[in-house]
This record gives sequence, structure tokens and C-alpha cells, in this order.
Amino acid sequence: MKSVLILLALLAPVQALGTELKIATWNLNWLTTRQGGDMGLPADVKPRSEEDFALLARYARDLNADIVAIEEVDGFSAASKVFPRDLYSIHMTHDHVVQRVGIAVRRGLHYDINPDLTALSEHHLRSGADITLHLGTLDIRVLAVHLKKGCRDIPMPRATSQSCTELRAQIGPLADWIAARSAEGTPFVILGDFNRWMDGSDTFLAGLRQAAPLTRATEGHSSPCWGRENFIDHILAGGPASAWMRPETLRVLTYRETERSWEDRLSDHCPVSVRLEIPG
Repeated sequence: MKSVLILLALLAPVQALGTELKIATWNLNWLTTRQGGDMGLPADVKPRSEEDFALLARYARDLNADIVAIEEVDGFSAASKVFPRDLYSIHMTHDHVVQRVGIAVRRGLHYDINPDLTALSEHHLRSGADITLHLGTLDIRVLAVHLKKGCRDIPMPRATSQSCTELRAQIGPLADWIAARSAEGTPFVILGDFNRWMDGSDTFLAGLRQAAPLTRATEGHSSPCWGRENFIDHILAGGPASAWMRPETLRVLTYRETERSWEDRLSDHCPVSVRLEIPG
């Protein structure tokens, strides 16, 4: 009977949970069902065992989020082994790469799929996954991203490396998306692996804020994932959703397995979450 009650609670739509919506982002570190030696995988990537998938699924249950942006996931088959299809609906981008971006949505919540933000995927990078979530009389736009790696903290005005040049080129498409939502008056969140620290007077974040004011859940915090470190996984809210975000609910779900060898079996990123207070 206890397990049945837990399942019913997980399946309940957000209205039954009150006015809160828990949103999260989780980079799952080359999550794939391909076998070792597959031509699409780097030589040093070790595919997960069934035991690893089961452990990740248990952490997904512990996370217990309504919306989860997922990164580095090789499609629906791999994603559904962590987010079971009876509990979550999964939307993935249409990129032809192993490291795809997606969004897992708790069953009972309704959403429409918008076109991928393909302007982020130039230079063989990853598109953004874009949905419109329907919450009663309110809609909220959700964009999941995984931006260019290799330019975490280099000041943008002086950045000349290829990685920084490609990351800087992603500011424009994101700012255009933000400006469009702002012009519509639509509440929105952007979450995922930005591969950028965004601390202090970071010009990357400033470039996005030129399009519209943004609230960053991770602002002023460091992550306890695998030891204290700066956040590169972020959750941004804009439009009316800025006022809905409760930054004090920011959480990082750390792993009980602490040896570094577990980074390959679990992930080198931990799930990051925050709650939104949706007006009634």
C-alpha cells in the first residue's frame, strides 16, 4: 500500500501539489545505451551498466522534480532508463549527435513542443530543447541548453580561443529568444549546462540581461558536487517567472558514492533544482 501511495503522489499533476513547481537540470555525462567501441563515442567513454542505470533512476526518484532539463543524453531510450515512461514524458532535440539536450516532464503536466533552438548548434554544437508548459490558465516557456565547453571563466571581451569565440556566438541566439519571450510577456526559464561560471560582473550573463532582466538561482552560491566548485549548471528565470522563483529553495542533489571513480558511472554533474511559486 505504501508504494502505491508514493506512485500516486509522483503522478499527481502540479495543481494537486499546491502552487509549487520544482524544476531541475542534470547533465548525465555521455548517457548512452551504445556499446563500448561504438564509432560515435570517444574511446575513453565507458557505457553504463544496468546497475548504473538503476542507480541513476533511484537518484531521479530522489530528485522528484516536475521538470528536468537533461544534457549529454543519447536519445529517448537512454533517457527513459533514468526517467521511466510511466512517471515522465521525455522530449529530446532532433540533433544528430550523441550529446543531445532534452526535457523530462512529470506525467500529469501538459505541454506543447516548440521548434528546437537550432541557432545554438552552429559549429556542430547542441540545439536547445524548447517547450511551452501549461499550468491551468498560465503558460510558461522552458528552454533547456548545453552550451560550448572550454570558456568557463575567461573574460569575454578578451577571449580569442575557439571555444570562447563559439560560446560568445551563442549569446546572440539566446538573447533573441529572451527578447521574444519578453515582448510576448511570457514567463520563461532557461536552464541547463551553460559551461560558464557567470560570477560577479560576467559579460556573458550581462549580454543575456541586455535582452531582459533575469533572475539566476545559483547567484552567490558554489556547488557541493564532488567537492565545492563554481556552478556551471544554472537556472535563469525571466518575465513574470522572475518573481515566481524562490532562490532560497536552490538545492544540489549530491551522490552518496564519493569516490571519483563513480563520476563515470553516475555523472560528473549533480542535479541542480529550485522551486517556482506559481500564482493561483
